[in-house]
Amino acid sequence: MTRNHRESLSRPAGAAPVFAALGDATRLRLVARMSREGPVSITRLSEGEDVTRQAITKHLRALEGAGLARSHRAGRERIWTLSTTRLTEARRHLEQISHHWDAAIHRLRTFVEEERELDSDNEDFTDVRGTRSRRR
Repeated sequence: MTRNHRESLSRPAGAAPVFAALGDATRLRLVARMSREGPVSITRLSEGEDVTRQAITKHLRALEGAGLARSHRAGRERIWTLSTTRLTEARRHLEQISHHWDAAIHRLRTFVEEERELDSDNEDFTDVRGTRSRRR
Protein backbone atom coordinates (compact mmCIF):
# COMPACT_ATOMS: atom_id res chain seq x y z
CA MET A 1 0.00 0.00 0.00
CA THR A 2 1.45 3.36 -0.98
CA ARG A 3 1.90 6.21 1.46
CA ASN A 4 -0.65 8.43 -0.36
CA HIS A 5 -3.18 5.60 -0.39
CA ARG A 6 -2.74 5.05 3.38
CA GLU A 7 -3.10 8.78 4.00
CA SER A 8 -6.30 9.06 1.94
CA LEU A 9 -7.82 6.15 3.85
CA SER A 10 -6.89 7.63 7.20
CA ARG A 11 -8.63 10.92 6.37
CA PRO A 12 -12.39 10.33 6.50
CA ALA A 13 -13.04 13.97 5.57
CA GLY A 14 -12.16 13.15 1.96
CA ALA A 15 -14.91 10.54 1.80
CA ALA A 16 -17.48 12.60 3.72
CA PRO A 17 -18.99 14.37 0.66
CA VAL A 18 -19.55 11.00 -1.02
CA PHE A 19 -21.29 9.53 2.02
CA ALA A 20 -23.31 12.73 2.51
CA ALA A 21 -24.46 12.62 -1.11
CA LEU A 22 -25.40 8.95 -0.84
CA GLY A 23 -27.23 9.59 2.43
CA ASP A 24 -30.26 10.89 0.54
CA ALA A 25 -32.68 8.21 -0.70
CA THR A 26 -33.43 10.00 -3.99
CA ARG A 27 -29.76 10.44 -4.80
CA LEU A 28 -29.05 6.83 -3.90
CA ARG A 29 -31.80 5.73 -6.31
CA LEU A 30 -30.33 7.96 -9.03
CA VAL A 31 -26.89 6.42 -8.51
CA ALA A 32 -28.39 2.93 -8.70
CA ARG A 33 -30.23 3.78 -11.92
CA MET A 34 -27.14 5.31 -13.55
CA SER A 35 -25.21 2.22 -12.50
CA ARG A 36 -27.77 -0.09 -14.12
CA GLU A 37 -28.71 1.98 -17.17
CA GLY A 38 -25.46 3.74 -18.01
CA PRO A 39 -25.57 7.28 -19.45
CA VAL A 40 -29.11 8.60 -19.05
CA SER A 41 -30.99 11.84 -19.59
CA ILE A 42 -32.66 13.87 -16.87
CA THR A 43 -35.98 13.12 -18.56
CA ARG A 44 -35.46 9.36 -18.14
CA LEU A 45 -34.11 9.78 -14.60
CA SER A 46 -37.23 11.78 -13.70
CA GLU A 47 -39.54 8.98 -14.81
CA GLY A 48 -40.96 7.06 -11.87
CA GLU A 49 -39.69 9.52 -9.26
CA ASP A 50 -41.99 11.38 -6.89
CA VAL A 51 -40.09 14.64 -7.34
CA THR A 52 -39.96 17.21 -10.13
CA ARG A 53 -37.42 17.32 -12.89
CA GLN A 54 -35.95 20.42 -11.25
CA ALA A 55 -35.52 18.49 -8.00
CA ILE A 56 -33.80 15.68 -9.91
CA THR A 57 -31.46 18.28 -11.42
CA LYS A 58 -30.58 19.56 -7.94
CA HIS A 59 -29.90 16.01 -6.74
CA LEU A 60 -27.71 15.36 -9.79
CA ARG A 61 -25.78 18.58 -9.11
CA ALA A 62 -25.20 17.40 -5.53
CA LEU A 63 -23.90 14.07 -6.89
CA GLU A 64 -21.71 15.99 -9.32
CA GLY A 65 -20.35 18.13 -6.49
CA ALA A 66 -19.38 14.98 -4.59
CA GLY A 67 -17.64 13.64 -7.70
CA LEU A 68 -20.17 10.85 -8.22
CA ALA A 69 -21.71 11.99 -11.51
CA ARG A 70 -20.84 14.06 -14.54
CA SER A 71 -22.87 15.35 -17.45
CA HIS A 72 -22.54 16.47 -21.04
CA ARG A 73 -24.89 18.03 -23.55
CA ALA A 74 -26.35 15.90 -26.30
CA GLY A 75 -28.50 18.18 -28.42
CA ARG A 76 -31.14 19.72 -26.19
CA GLU A 77 -30.68 17.23 -23.38
CA ARG A 78 -28.12 16.77 -20.67
CA ILE A 79 -26.85 13.20 -20.31
CA TRP A 80 -25.64 12.05 -16.89
CA THR A 81 -23.07 9.37 -16.22
CA LEU A 82 -21.96 7.76 -12.99
CA SER A 83 -18.33 8.47 -12.01
CA THR A 84 -17.09 5.33 -10.31
CA THR A 85 -13.73 6.68 -9.12
CA ARG A 86 -15.17 8.34 -5.99
CA LEU A 87 -17.34 5.28 -5.28
CA THR A 88 -14.25 3.09 -5.45
CA GLU A 89 -12.42 5.41 -3.05
CA ALA A 90 -15.38 5.33 -0.65
CA ARG A 91 -15.50 1.53 -0.85
CA ARG A 92 -11.77 1.38 -0.01
CA HIS A 93 -12.40 3.66 2.96
CA LEU A 94 -15.19 1.38 4.22
CA GLU A 95 -12.97 -1.67 3.73
CA GLN A 96 -10.24 0.00 5.79
CA ILE A 97 -12.72 0.75 8.58
CA SER A 98 -13.98 -2.83 8.40
CA HIS A 99 -10.40 -4.12 8.66
CA HIS A 100 -9.78 -1.99 11.76
CA TRP A 101 -13.02 -3.24 13.37
CA ASP A 102 -12.14 -6.86 12.57
CA ALA A 103 -8.73 -6.39 14.19
CA ALA A 104 -10.28 -4.73 17.26
CA ILE A 105 -12.82 -7.53 17.63
CA HIS A 106 -10.05 -10.11 17.32
CA ARG A 107 -8.04 -8.35 20.08
CA LEU A 108 -11.14 -8.22 22.30
CA ARG A 109 -11.89 -11.91 21.69
CA THR A 110 -8.30 -12.83 22.58
CA PHE A 111 -8.46 -10.73 25.76
CA VAL A 112 -11.75 -12.31 26.87
CA GLU A 113 -10.47 -15.83 26.21
CA GLU A 114 -7.28 -15.14 28.17
CA GLU A 115 -9.31 -13.75 31.07
CA ARG A 116 -11.53 -16.84 31.08
CA GLU A 117 -8.46 -19.06 31.25
CA LEU A 118 -7.09 -17.04 34.18
CA ASP A 119 -10.43 -17.24 35.98
CA SER A 120 -10.65 -21.00 35.52
CA ASP A 121 -7.07 -21.37 36.80
CA ASN A 122 -7.93 -19.38 39.96
CA GLU A 123 -11.07 -21.34 40.92
CA ASP A 124 -11.28 -22.97 44.34
CA PHE A 125 -9.94 -26.50 44.44
CA THR A 126 -9.31 -29.20 47.04
CA ASP A 127 -5.69 -30.22 47.43
CA VAL A 128 -4.45 -33.74 48.16
CA ARG A 129 -4.81 -33.20 51.96
CA GLY A 130 -8.51 -32.37 51.52
CA THR A 131 -7.94 -28.69 52.30
CA ARG A 132 -9.90 -26.19 50.22
CA SER A 133 -7.74 -23.42 48.95
CA ARG A 134 -7.64 -20.90 46.14
CA ARG A 135 -5.26 -21.28 43.25
CA ARG A 136 -3.15 -18.25 42.42
